[in-house]
Amino acid sequence: MLSQLARAGALAAVLSGFCLPLAANTTTTTAANAAPAASTPWIMAQTDLSILREAPAYIAPRQVRVGLLLPLRSDTLGPVADAVRAGVQAAHEREPDGIDLSIIDSGDAPQEVLSRYQEATALNDIVVGPLSRSGVAAVVQSGSLAKPTIALAQIETASDAPATMPPQMLSLGLSIEDEARQAAEWAARDNAGATAVILYTGVAWQRRAAKAFDIQWQQRGRQSQQLELASNDGFLNGRSLLQLKKDLPSDKPAILFAALDARQARQVRAIIGSSVILYGTSQLNPFALLDHSLEDRMVDMEGARLVDMPWQLQPDHPAVMVYPRPVVAADQKRSADLERFYAIGIDAYRVAREIALQGDSFELDGVTGKLAVRFRSGSMRLERTAQRAVYRDGSVVPITELP
Repeated sequence: MLSQLARAGALAAVLSGFCLPLAANTTTTTAANAAPAASTPWIMAQTDLSILREAPAYIAPRQVRVGLLLPLRSDTLGPVADAVRAGVQAAHEREPDGIDLSIIDSGDAPQEVLSRYQEATALNDIVVGPLSRSGVAAVVQSGSLAKPTIALAQIETASDAPATMPPQMLSLGLSIEDEARQAAEWAARDNAGATAVILYTGVAWQRRAAKAFDIQWQQRGRQSQQLELASNDGFLNGRSLLQLKKDLPSDKPAILFAALDARQARQVRAIIGSSVILYGTSQLNPFALLDHSLEDRMVDMEGARLVDMPWQLQPDHPAVMVYPRPVVAADQKRSADLERFYAIGIDAYRVAREIALQGDSFELDGVTGKLAVRFRSGSMRLERTAQRAVYRDGSVVPITELP
């Protein structure tokens, strides 16, 4: 069982640009050179699964080799890597035909990640990973992308624009920036003429989320003001919240975007009240889907709006229903963030499988959201649309009637 200290450390590492914590969820193991499944294999268009769409020569049917590159022994990222691994294996167990899955321990130092990535591309047709931003950056900067790669993190960018991935790389990580941009679009559509007051602390992921929301909001021609709140050990400074209440626009409509975690957002609500609509990212939802209880309800967040994933919100979702939940010890509470990384593992495998089928473009109703992969001019692009949600009676529920 992870201690509270270990959980906090892993959480900080993930949101600061790596990823977040969970326990092992499946006992399935996959050998690196497993024998081909007895089922009918797929006809592959090209040996190396190049995404270029020129007419290829016929290649005899065979298994597609998918390499999963994760820092499984990392002190910081190990729990997160194990959650992703378990999700990938759960998806592979459900749809194994035609896929040989191998698991490669990447380490977490950028140079080691790059070395193991290069080994993985030599032995596999598709690579899933790396997991950390620094690892993805090392691969991209090396220019060694030779096979379709599904990165599990965003690459860093010096500009304010979303990162542009290399032609053979997709990103399916938990991007707080993407969630913030989607929240901005939602808020702009529903609040014509409103000013956005954007709240964050000095934590790196909160700064990134605040910036992404602000840029997207201003691109819609809207006015905004950013406010960095003083905090100590995760608790917001009371005086700064009282000042915020005084400074909220009184002569025109306003909304709040809280680039904060759930505990901090509750502190904002305690001072500001619920008269100003509050938007946020998945970090406003600390609940694992199976662990809701009357004691956990957060009635003070009533009406707060956020984006999250079906895995955290919709037990009756067609894709969510068919995959097992991670296994945790009887005395251990589920981690919402590790559940999200388990879900990322499921969808990463499903995307890899679809790429192996050589479809020109495809869409998936995934456990992490609606996924669309497009192939254009020898490159590929992935977009994930998160699920909108709102607090009702102290719990987070999906808003399914919105387009």
